[in-house]
Amino acid sequence: MKPVRDRHAAERNAKLKVCVIGASGKLGRYMVQHALDRGYEVVGVCRAASVDKLGDLRDRITVATGATDDRDVIARAVDGCDGVLTVLVPRGVNHYAAGTAQAVLDHTRGGARLVFSCGWHISRDGLDVYPWKLRAIVKIAGPLARLARFADLDDQVDACQRVFTSNTRWTVVRGSDLTEGPSQGLPVWSRHVGDPKLSSNQTRRVDFALFMVAALTDDTLIHEAPAIVGRRAPSALAHAEATQELR
Repeated sequence: MKPVRDRHAAERNAKLKVCVIGASGKLGRYMVQHALDRGYEVVGVCRAASVDKLGDLRDRITVATGATDDRDVIARAVDGCDGVLTVLVPRGVNHYAAGTAQAVLDHTRGGARLVFSCGWHISRDGLDVYPWKLRAIVKIAGPLARLARFADLDDQVDACQRVFTSNTRWTVVRGSDLTEGPSQGLPVWSRHVGDPKLSSNQTRRVDFALFMVAALTDDTLIHEAPAIVGRRAPSALAHAEATQELR
């Protein structure tokens, strides 16, 4: 038998214990299912009011109830976990996303894989080139949502900056517009919005979740902020065809 080269390879070959923060949401439920499909032990965190949304899964996972920015709830939920999948939701105007991210960063064991979700509007290095539609949403809808105290997009920006500057093994997955439908497979990604392969701006929600879960065991994504698009999106197909022609 060949020796395992490093401890991260050992983790990939073992049954992982994974925490899904925001497990009752649409994206969260897909992540729970993908993790279970891989044989992982799953802990799900959701608000008490949303526990019923996990009713069909509760005999297969451990559920921790409470706000995802509650540090005590997060500390208990991530205890002993090899990976944490976090849906960063900019709910309200009380720094909910930033509080959630900070709790995960502070309480997850060293060496664990941390994978966070957000939208394309987050930029790690300022080199993203955004389409006019997304710029308009951020410029117009963002302030209106904050004025209505419904959501604060700047809170998600703050949350991701905390992740980017941490010394953890993080990945921030930046999703395009999400649609429902059968899986098209693992999405394709780029380091920057503006890459032509991303121009279709559509990803199946089930595949966004698939990318999140796959990132747990993909060390090439550590300290990356991949912007993703569906594998069968027209722009992704065109890129694949052009790449094939160049070979």
